[in-house]
Formats: sequence, C-alpha cells, structure tokens
Amino acid sequence: MEPRPGDVVAPAATAAIATDAVVIGAGPVGLFQVFELGLLDIRAHVIDALPHIGGQPVELYPDKPIYDIPGLPFCTGQGLADALLRQSAPFAPQFHLGQTVNQVHAQEDGQWLVGTSTGTQFLSKTVFIAAGVGAFEPRRIKLAGIEAHEGTQLRYHLGAPSAFAGQDVLIQGDSDTAIEAALSLSATGPHRANSVTLVHRRDSFKAEPERVALMRERCAAGAMRFIAGQITGHDTQDGRLRAVHLTRPDGNEQAVPLDTMLVLQGLSPQLGPLTDWGLAMERKQLVVNTETFSTSAPGIFAVGDINTYPGKRKLLVCGFHECTLAAYGAAPIVHPTRPVLLQYTTTSTHLHQVLGVGHGTGDKSRDKS
Repeated sequence: MEPRPGDVVAPAATAAIATDAVVIGAGPVGLFQVFELGLLDIRAHVIDALPHIGGQPVELYPDKPIYDIPGLPFCTGQGLADALLRQSAPFAPQFHLGQTVNQVHAQEDGQWLVGTSTGTQFLSKTVFIAAGVGAFEPRRIKLAGIEAHEGTQLRYHLGAPSAFAGQDVLIQGDSDTAIEAALSLSATGPHRANSVTLVHRRDSFKAEPERVALMRERCAAGAMRFIAGQITGHDTQDGRLRAVHLTRPDGNEQAVPLDTMLVLQGLSPQLGPLTDWGLAMERKQLVVNTETFSTSAPGIFAVGDINTYPGKRKLLVCGFHECTLAAYGAAPIVHPTRPVLLQYTTTSTHLHQVLGVGHGTGDKSRDKS
C-alpha cells in the first residue's frame, strides 16, 4: 500500500531537488502562486502534465476572450498566461512539463518528498496544488495495439511543426487545435509536411467557423485534404505504423498511408493519484482552511478549482486571492525564524529590488504579523 501524506517514509534513494515549494499546475493560478510566493522569498518548482505553460486556457481556448481579470478589460487565454509568466520571471521558477505528480510523502523533518511520472524527485518544504479540475490528459484513440507507437509515430500534442517536415501526417480531430495543426503543417515553408490529411467521423466541426473555412480553402487548393470517416484499424510493418483504415459514412473502407499520426481529440481532466494522497476531499475536491488554504496535511495547500469551501466560486479572480493567502500561510513554514511582513509593491524598496523595478520613495512596509 502506498504511503499517504502524514506517513513518514524513508528519504529518496536518489538525489532529490531541494526547494521551498512545489507548485502542481502551470495554469494561471499556478503561475500567480509562483509570484505571490516570490514576494515572500519562497522559491518554487512548477510541474504540469501538459507540455507547455498556461494550463487549461492555453490548451482549450488560447484565442478566446476573457473579460473578468482586474485591470484588463480584455485578454486571451494565451495572453493571460504570457503576462503571468512575465510577472513571475523575476523569481526564476523552474518548470517541469509533460509529467504528472504520482508520489507525495512526508519526511521525518517535516518536508515533502514529491515524485513525478518521469522519475524526477523534489524535497520541498511546502506543496501547492493548483491543478484546476485535475491533470489534463489527452483523449487517446481506442484502437487495439496502436499504443505501441505512442511517443514515436503516434502523438497527442503538435509540438514543433518542424518535426513533421517532409512527412505524411494524418490528424484526427474536429477542434480548433486539430484544424490549426492541419493549417500549420500544410502551410508553405521549409518545414511543410509532405502531405496532411485531416480525419473526423463526420463533415462538421467544433472549431471556429473561420478556421473551418480556411481549412476548406486549403483543401480546395490541394494543400491538404479532409476525409470523413472513423478509424477502425491500422497496418504495421517491421515495427512501424504504415497506414490506418477508415470506415467512411457510406460503409466503404479506405487505407491512408502515413508517417505520423497526430490525435487531437481534446483533453480529459484526471485527478489520478491525487485521490490516494490521504487528503480530505469532498466531491473530488480538496477541503481547505480559508485562512491559509491549507489542506488536511500541514504544508500542503490547494488553490483554484481543485479546492472547495463554503461560498467557493470557480473564477480565476478567486483563485488569485487564494494564492495570496496560501503564500502567507506557507511563509512561517519556509522561514520559521522570520516575521511575516505585509509589504506593498508600490512602496517597498525591498520588493522593488527583487522585482527589478528600481527603488521607490521609501520602504513603508508594515508588520501585520
């Protein structure tokens, strides 16, 4: 049986990365948590299951408008993530992407041993869970035996378009992400794929109409093609994926040769091992103390959509507020001999120095501890 938070286990057998804080989730709330921690001289490493920074807004609606961020009448999901990343940059957070946290164990000295799916380990004074509604995992294709090609010829994220140069690429999906990938790989340039085939079970799409119209124009020009059909089989030769079989709406079958298959069917949030960590939960959400946003395990905090408490609202602005109080809750753990000072970024010369913005007119920080 796996140890749970609160159970003391042996130290890591291999060298673990020592840090003040581990933040699980690189979405907007996780990024702002890094900033709030930095203001209190708490350095953080950030872990996310996705291969890029920005979380759900960047993965699901990077170009869609957000109107309820204070001081920003309008921004996009990507724009918000970019701004939060710039804001946290003075504190040099270290990001560990494309991996999930699968172990969280208490140590005899009160620290937490955190392990990930790639074998990376951290020895941290605090842990902040900012995982939204869970780690976003790609919806995988259900086709017997095709998983053997995952990570080589079968991919669930576009990554660098240059990796597909000169290849015959099949893309499955009907989302903005799928069509944008097809447009990117079929665009004229040195990194263009040899051929791009977009496949979806029917000739209708969830994507924005403008993107669909552009895709149809690209098909009409011969730069790519769209085939309506369901993938029902695949061919391999010498251990390599050579083609997939489609069943068309009229019942006919068609084989489509390929070098790489890119499946972009959207994401599914998964709580995963989080449910086995022994933390108090209610309806698949972590119960927190709203004074510090601590979970039932001392030193583990939860912010954003992953937590629950009376009056909870799942809004980004609420998550940002939670990050502030969680950072102040962590400060006595990370720096037990220091007073917890409430300083204002407007006037604190110390904060001006750490933010790299020059000195203000004087340090008017106040001790509210």
